[in-house]
Amino acid sequence: MEALALPAALALVAGGGAGLSPERRAALGASLPLLQRDYRFERVWFWGCIQGLRGAYYIAEGLGPNRAAPRSRLYSLNCLDWSLLTPATKEMLALAEQLKGRFQGDPSFEYNLAEINAEAAARLTEGGREPVIKEEARLIATIEQIDREVGIIPRGAFVKTPLGSVHENRHFEGLSLLEAKKLSSYFHFTEPVNLKNKTLLEKADLDPSTDFLDSLEHDIPQGSWSIQLEKGGTVVVLRSLLWLGLTFYHVPMTKQFGYVYFGTGEKNLDLPFML
Repeated sequence: MEALALPAALALVAGGGAGLSPERRAALGASLPLLQRDYRFERVWFWGCIQGLRGAYYIAEGLGPNRAAPRSRLYSLNCLDWSLLTPATKEMLALAEQLKGRFQGDPSFEYNLAEINAEAAARLTEGGREPVIKEEARLIATIEQIDREVGIIPRGAFVKTPLGSVHENRHFEGLSLLEAKKLSSYFHFTEPVNLKNKTLLEKADLDPSTDFLDSLEHDIPQGSWSIQLEKGGTVVVLRSLLWLGLTFYHVPMTKQFGYVYFGTGEKNLDLPFML
């Protein structure tokens, strides 16, 4: 969610019980504008918080002019001092999937892969590396995975230019209340997968400038999203049942939208058996 609109946005998603203490809000209000200035980001989003056993990771994302470009991610343990995270790699994502259980809250904590996956540990040992993965690498992979699977935007909020770059749509005035209650009105804000598999006939009715992402209506498993109207029907709230703690909000007929994550960083693998 937009850093400048943080207090109002947190109030809109508070129905799920997530939020920040007044001290944390004040710290973020002071540190995020400085973060934007120091790193020369065009925009800064407060991504959310991953709660560990001994502490919490507060995450922010920095964006450049092209919204489709990889985002810079930073984490903080106190909402004041921020550390830049390295981009996620395929190896990082594969190793992080082996890890189960809660985060510790210590970025330097090391997981012993030999106790979790002997094959993965043997491959690392053959390559001359220790069979361990730091919690910081797990944090990077988890943020990337959540963004890919449940990071969403409303249809029309961003446009794709003929050159391939993605920018905010200045003419976007929000979804109507009727449209806002449909899963097809929301897109995954990541590289499309299902769109590439569509036939030319299916693509005929799509607008290439706005319909360049995958919509939520074909998400697997079906029923992994909860849509609710809150604040007297003035706010549409989507909650992910796959990544519990991910909340998206949109105020129909306005430009107000965003998502935030407050959770433990654990995927709900039991969801197919719960539906």
